Amino acid sequence: MDLELNIEELRLHGFKRSDREKIAAAVQTELERLFSEEGLPSGLKDGREVRLQGGSFSVPAGLNPEKAGEHLARQMYGRWK
Repeated sequence: MDLELNIEELRLHGFKRSDREKIAAAVQTELERLFSEEGLPSGLKDGREVRLQGGSFSVPAGLNPEKAGEHLARQMYGRWK
């Protein structure tokens, strides 16, 4: 099954601007791992377009950009379940 995921906007508060690319790369890598290892979440299985709008995600203080991106990805994946 092909999956196209487009994150139009992800607003990051509390991070340096220079960390944006590292966080984005970590989100992508972790989502790819989750889809590969854990499969397609039930909320996405019917093949329709799904939009996750609004809301917020929390990241524990002190995480480096890579770990913050991984944490964000796991929260996104969890919402699709």
